[in-house]
Amino acid sequence: MSKTVFRLSLAALLAVSTGVGAQQAEAPAAEAQTEVPLNPVTGLDIGREVPDENTPFIRETHGDWAIRCFPAPEDQDDLCQMYQLLTEQAGNPVAEFSLYRLEGAGQVVAGATLAVPLGTLLTEEVKLSVDNAKAKSYAYSFCTMAGCFSRIGLAQADVDAMKRGAKATIEIVPAQAPDQKVRIDVSLTGFTAAYEAASTITN
Repeated sequence: MSKTVFRLSLAALLAVSTGVGAQQAEAPAAEAQTEVPLNPVTGLDIGREVPDENTPFIRETHGDWAIRCFPAPEDQDDLCQMYQLLTEQAGNPVAEFSLYRLEGAGQVVAGATLAVPLGTLLTEEVKLSVDNAKAKSYAYSFCTMAGCFSRIGLAQADVDAMKRGAKATIEIVPAQAPDQKVRIDVSLTGFTAAYEAASTITN
């Protein structure tokens, strides 16, 4: 399992994160009509290149965290999350961690999405710990062809622990080897600066 390259889609992560899909549901205002390029001989429309408005981009990086954004309509701010692609010892990507700030969600001040490979034993849940602290267990929300997703809420104490910490650890169990545990390191270098740069979603 550790040698398999897992390619996960951040677009899927953003789509399933609380409040994210809703904020992007509004379509941008219709653009003004542009001049149609016609072939001078046939008079046929030869087409124009269509920009991919949903392509995410890296706005900035802080340590081992990227601020990955989706373009928004001109009158809105881009929607940005903290993002880290997690790799195993050989350098192959195995999981993804994305995080955004929340406002008006009670004791939950941040939401995160953990994406792990298909073939993970879902009944064992995913464990998340910071440094040597006791781990917390989170249920999986669903799986797609991109992987299995756990959508979690973080209290202020959880965020503060990550700001102080050096490393977080995700622990999953392979379905084909239920007696084994796979631990994936999450670097917390740059966490505080990235957290401040991430978008805040209001519930």
